[in-house]
Amino acid sequence: MIGEIPDVSVGQPYASRVLASDAKVHRPRIAGICGTKATGAESIVLSGGYKDDQDLGDVIIYTGHGGQDGAGNQVSDQSLEDSGNAALVTSHLQGLPVRVIRGSKSESVYAPRSGYRYDGLYRVASYGSKLGIDGHLIWQFRMEAALGTPTPVVEADQLPIDASPTDVHVPAGNDIPERVSSNVQRIVRNNQVKNTVKTWHADQCQVCGITIKTPGGTYSEGAHIQALGRPHHGPDRTDNVLCLCPNCHVKLDAGAIVIEDDLTVVEHSVPSGALNTHPQHDLSLDCIRSHRARWRR
Repeated sequence: MIGEIPDVSVGQPYASRVLASDAKVHRPRIAGICGTKATGAESIVLSGGYKDDQDLGDVIIYTGHGGQDGAGNQVSDQSLEDSGNAALVTSHLQGLPVRVIRGSKSESVYAPRSGYRYDGLYRVASYGSKLGIDGHLIWQFRMEAALGTPTPVVEADQLPIDASPTDVHVPAGNDIPERVSSNVQRIVRNNQVKNTVKTWHADQCQVCGITIKTPGGTYSEGAHIQALGRPHHGPDRTDNVLCLCPNCHVKLDAGAIVIEDDLTVVEHSVPSGALNTHPQHDLSLDCIRSHRARWRR
């Protein structure tokens, strides 16, 4: 299950891994990464398992799985072929959110005092390899809090021992706090729609024809022709999505390229060739015309 778990709020504590597993927040009772290369990572646990981890609150430098002995020392190189590491790569390539659970065994000031705590959704912003503290190759994943995920609170007894009251800003607060009602709306994007389009085209850009290859697999982006947000209100359907490289995605979104009704790609008012197509991938002329009208007014 990718994303939020129904009825589980950010900050939910769990006394043990077993209880977190029963709640399906992090299903494995031992492994720190839950997921597969095919589906992406569902969740990770940050609980002091690897020396090279860094917990900065809304940014986590998370060390991948593998290569440790029973004492927690890195004794061999890690590999992206490991299912947990491959799952995090897939989450990066497909932009999938990952649930983060912090455990008390971590030395981070953001760790709970005891047990485990669900701290919301993070995204795998980037990843790469380096020599770790113990001298072996490790893979690390930069994870950033997703929009709407709050930075975890540093509890008072987690502050450094030499911290004094003057080190902590105390807000004035309000004797009678104001209360207002608000409704928050957000667009729920269907990752399956984009993934279907990218699968049809095998991650080959429909505009320039390149396929980006990375150590973890090929990469492309699903780009909506008619934007989903206000004031465009485009549909989240395969006939409104193109498989593009990052450069062409930016060009489409910024109006540097538009598409004619005959699927000719026009860049800066100059025809640059035909859009690459696939037999199963029909495109909406209404969406194409809406995008073109937006930038040709």
